[in-house]
Amino acid sequence: MNKTDVLSASEIGQYQYCSCAWILQRCGYEPESQRSMKENGSMSPWVETLDGFQRKNRLARWITLSGLLLVFLAVFSFHRG
Repeated sequence: MNKTDVLSASEIGQYQYCSCAWILQRCGYEPESQRSMKENGSMSPWVETLDGFQRKNRLARWITLSGLLLVFLAVFSFHRG
């Protein structure tokens, strides 16, 4: 059994608080402090990755809704004919 196969109670609490941050941390991203973000003058990789997740999530919702609409239209057109 690997260390990554076992979850501690604090990891479960972290997941409940922010599942995205927990997943990113499990993938090897380390959070930056506010001070280091200001010093670097750049966006945190956490924020960039979360923005990417949000964009992909919106795209997935759009594709799902479009697919459901197409299925509805196909069923409706076959039912009429």
